[in-house]
Order: sequence, then structure tokens, then C-alpha cells
Amino acid sequence: MPARKRRSYTAEYKVEAAHRVIDSGRTITEVARELGIDAGMLSVWVKDERRRITAAEAHGDKPLEAAERAELQRLRQQVGELEKDNAFLVKASAYFAAMQKNQPGSL
Repeated sequence: MPARKRRSYTAEYKVEAAHRVIDSGRTITEVARELGIDAGMLSVWVKDERRRITAAEAHGDKPLEAAERAELQRLRQQVGELEKDNAFLVKASAYFAAMQKNQPGSL
């Protein structure tokens, strides 16, 4: 049997997976099978998210609704893409600056 690959999950993914159980009323096993993850791991994520929801309610805060979570995730993804674009532009400008110095006849 091949060794299993260790995967790392973002906080957003964990929260979204937990809410697939919490919001839908489906079982942890059912959602874990759908997502292709371990049911025990998803169970921990659901417990953590329920704990956060309870703590927020105790302080008078209202947890994010599904639409708000989706919008937040979309914005975070957009920021990630912009950061990649910026990193590319920094590398490209450094490359072109170096090429400018090495033009024929510039020595």
C-alpha cells in the first residue's frame, strides 16, 4: 500500500468544510466522503467551528453567513492573485533593469 501524502488545509477550507456539516444538517461521514477527507479530522473542524460560533454569540457577535463567507473567500483569493502579479512585476522589472545595464556598447 503506497504511503499517504500529508496535506495541509487552509483555515478557510476548514471553516467551509465544517459549515457544510453545520448548515446542511448532513452527517460528518457523508460530507467527509464527498470532500475526500478523513471523517475524524472533519469532526475536529466541526467542533472547533461550533465552539467559535458559541463564543461569538456569547460576546454578542453574529457569525458570518454563508454568502458573507463566500465573499470573504473570493476576496482573499483575489488578493492572493494580486500578490502573485506583484511578485511577477517585481521580478520582471529587475530583469529589465539588469538587461538595460548590459546593452551592447554600454561598457
